[in-house]
Amino acid sequence: MIELHLPWLLLTVLTPLIGAASVFGLKDHEAVRQRAILALATTLGFALAAWADFALLKTSTAHDRWDVLGQIAGRPVFQIDTLSGPLLPLGALLYLLTALATPRTKIRRFSFAWNLVSASILLATFCCHSPGELVLLLSLGTIPPLVELRDRQRPTSVFAIHMGLFVALIASGWWLTRYAQAEVSGAGALLLLAGVLLRSGIAPVHSWMTDLFEHATFGTALLFVTPMVGAYAAVHLVLPIAPGWVIRSLAIASIITSIYAAAMASVQKEARRFFCYIVLSHSSLILIGLETATPVGLTGSLTVWLSDALALAGFGLTLRSVEARIGRVSLANYHGMYEHTPTLATFFLLTGLASVGFPGAFGFVGSELLVDGAVEAYPFVGTAVVLIGALNGIAVMRAYFRLFTGVRHASSISLKIGAAERVAVMILTVLIIGGGLFPQRLITSRYRAAAEIVETRALRFSPSEDELHSNEVVATDRAEVIRIPD
Repeated sequence: MIELHLPWLLLTVLTPLIGAASVFGLKDHEAVRQRAILALATTLGFALAAWADFALLKTSTAHDRWDVLGQIAGRPVFQIDTLSGPLLPLGALLYLLTALATPRTKIRRFSFAWNLVSASILLATFCCHSPGELVLLLSLGTIPPLVELRDRQRPTSVFAIHMGLFVALIASGWWLTRYAQAEVSGAGALLLLAGVLLRSGIAPVHSWMTDLFEHATFGTALLFVTPMVGAYAAVHLVLPIAPGWVIRSLAIASIITSIYAAAMASVQKEARRFFCYIVLSHSSLILIGLETATPVGLTGSLTVWLSDALALAGFGLTLRSVEARIGRVSLANYHGMYEHTPTLATFFLLTGLASVGFPGAFGFVGSELLVDGAVEAYPFVGTAVVLIGALNGIAVMRAYFRLFTGVRHASSISLKIGAAERVAVMILTVLIIGGGLFPQRLITSRYRAAAEIVETRALRFSPSEDELHSNEVVATDRAEVIRIPD
């Protein structure tokens, strides 16, 4: 395996841990925030360097030079491939912008130390390809939110029970597929599927997600769900080994959940629950694309994964900023915040529409590819995807009118956006609009990642000649449309 020129991956994973160690026990909350921002900005730089170094190597997989952990384990521990290349800077960016946009009124309640630990675990997860190590990291990722709930003396039972079951399912499923007899490998794949569905919040095991948004800080809940780790687990744990009936079960559960969550989002009376259902609908939509197991559908799903993570993070940060100004937000009433925070209002509308694939935004091309791939696989799935997008769009516009129009909001203090929040808004705006205007390079990268996923699955399952011919035709046609180079 080819080596990166420097140990970028190790630096990306360790830098947040070093930052966490530097802020534990520090009483000055503003100093904690500044150190956390510095650590996360440095982490983002290392993640971008790793992605750029990997792109220059023009290979499918690479690992760190001077891989100390790999020498101990006897194999590379941290790796980067076409799929995880943009996920590393994406994860680092989400944590950085959340820390940067944390208002001064919330810095006492938001745990920057555990936020940094969580960032390290997430980035290590995105660097991990080995199923055993991935199961361990996915399990560790559930600890920081649980610790925050306990420290804030909030109810932990719902979250702890669901995450405990998640860990048990993926650990037992991995053990059955790795060490048990071949006769029970199907049962192992089913357990892994159940774990992925639980972590993704698929109905009816989604109550942990609404409970987390209700009791945890908005920033912690936002960062636990928007990177969509469940999709990463599905790609590495389920797709390579699961038979066709397991993948179809994933699609059915995802379609039902996505429609249900979109409908629920359109009638919510509390802003946090509204956002929770919006995220749930979009994460389920990505799993639908993964089920198609065709280059076009997978390309759309992987592209929407990136675009939705950015758009939903910005959407959530906007809601968080509004909440910091007027408290918990009810969507049963009009709030008329536009005159006080026009920038937040514009950004709310931009990110909300971008998440549903509005033309000109980052997610538009990905959404079109997702619909095309879904229709090629199952026509009714394509119809469902269009319906989901329409319902989510209605929910977003309803929330916008409730928050920013309808009445005049009276306030004795200034509610204008702060400088740090403005920086976060501008960064996300540039990425969302820039990705929509110039999507070609990223679409090319996602197509190659999709082709690698299909090839990995084909090594285990031999499709019929008709399926091979069909996939080849679809791949050829779509490659011409999006001009994928050889």
